[in-house]
Amino acid sequence: MNDTADAVTAAPLYITMHERDNVAIVANDGGLPAGTVFPSGLALVEKVPQAHKVALVDIAEGGEIRRYDVVIGYALKPIAAGSWVHERLLRMPAARSLEGLPIATVKPPPQPALEGYTFEGFRNPDGSVGTRNILAITQTVQCVAGVTDFAVQRIKSELLPKYPNVDDVVALEHGYGCGVAIDAPDAIVPIRTLRNISLNPNFGGEVMVVSLGCEKLQPERLMPPGTIPLVDERNVADVGDSADAKLDVVCLQDDAHVGFMSMVQSIMRQAEEHLERLNARRRETVPASELVVGVQCGGSDAFSGVTANPAVGFCSDLLVRAGATVMFSEVTEVRDGIDQLTSRASTPEVAEAMIREMAWYDAYLDRGRVDRSANTTPGNKKGGLSNIVEKAMGSIVKSGSSPISGVVAPGEKARQKGLLYTATPASDFICGTLQLAAGMNLHVFTTGRGTPYGLAQVPVIKVATRSDLARRWHDLMDVNAGRIADGQATIEEVGWEMFRLMLDVASGRKKTWAEQWKLHNALVLFNPAPVT
Repeated sequence: MNDTADAVTAAPLYITMHERDNVAIVANDGGLPAGTVFPSGLALVEKVPQAHKVALVDIAEGGEIRRYDVVIGYALKPIAAGSWVHERLLRMPAARSLEGLPIATVKPPPQPALEGYTFEGFRNPDGSVGTRNILAITQTVQCVAGVTDFAVQRIKSELLPKYPNVDDVVALEHGYGCGVAIDAPDAIVPIRTLRNISLNPNFGGEVMVVSLGCEKLQPERLMPPGTIPLVDERNVADVGDSADAKLDVVCLQDDAHVGFMSMVQSIMRQAEEHLERLNARRRETVPASELVVGVQCGGSDAFSGVTANPAVGFCSDLLVRAGATVMFSEVTEVRDGIDQLTSRASTPEVAEAMIREMAWYDAYLDRGRVDRSANTTPGNKKGGLSNIVEKAMGSIVKSGSSPISGVVAPGEKARQKGLLYTATPASDFICGTLQLAAGMNLHVFTTGRGTPYGLAQVPVIKVATRSDLARRWHDLMDVNAGRIADGQATIEEVGWEMFRLMLDVASGRKKTWAEQWKLHNALVLFNPAPVT
């Protein structure tokens, strides 16, 4: 960083990410007017908004524009030192080829294990650990969503108070299940996503399904034998010589249902059996290695890669040292840094798996005739991010510096610890949904522009990139990483703060703002298969 004066003063401040960068971002709230002179002697020739780039030197037409020591664009016309460098002045570089990439070439020195850190969690029959004790009601098709929602509201008001050890009841609503090409090869993605969400660690191994009856996604196809963990003898079905978990289904088209309230009462009756078992569970002390943390960013700005995401990256390294699982995602937001990822792969096989996921998504975008540049939103650009290359560089740093030990395909469950690349689209809601399916029990979400994103199924820790946002949204942001740009805290200090907050939130000792306000976004299944 340059000009590290305290940003709470009127002193002009810009921030660079690498000594070879020829642009920096303006850090001051509200931006800076033309004529402002920085301590370095650089003078602004025009007003530059906060988080937007200023040219540190004269840049010729066609010249490289570097940030993070990466070429984020080429100048469309000469740019004078002190000028505002925005997206209309840049030509975006071509995407990095997936051929000839560095494969497992970076071998970070081993970091000492981080021992002695624990949290209070709920141990599940399959050995996983939940940070919450929630009854989730799975739906096979959108047609039952209204009935299920009505029943869930009654369960919350009439039944849940009787079971104080159960945190919540949630309906896993989605738009899938019928009117789709259910036998298409890519249909496996939404099906396994919904299946694995139903088995998320925060749901205690209790699986309850509401079905319409005539849908394409039949309950047995969603949850085939062997997928549900055995809870105790009460959910065991006799299948000959072996025991299997019984699928608990309420089918609304069953002849036994006479009228709407009959359906609702059936759902409530079945739910109470699950509530009784969940209520008998108690938190126990478990090592921090049982955390499965999904990291994500949304409403990003140019500060995301300066404050919040680097602090999350430092925290990710702490979690990996503690033996935990960390998942980073968002294909289009890391695609332009694929060489950085394949070089950090722990093995050539992991690198090749990342390349396969990127190639698959490249083909998916090509089929839809969508360019990767479509990722950068109007809000991203207003927040100083000129294009997807610049956005990708700030997004990747959430992953920290640990070796990437595995890759999780869309909808699959994570089956190893360490730093994992979990392939998801960049959409906040699809990414969160797929990370839930992968097994996350705690979520970290960074934002610069601000978004009230939250999930009912897992605690979401919200991290602000700027102090201005943290002040304005004081009852929505859990961590203010903007203090890093202000000179009030270091990346390491904020990273440790997040790590300790994770243990408190995972233990139920603290609730996030999203939990307190019950700010919950809908789940969105990624469905690349055709619709019929």
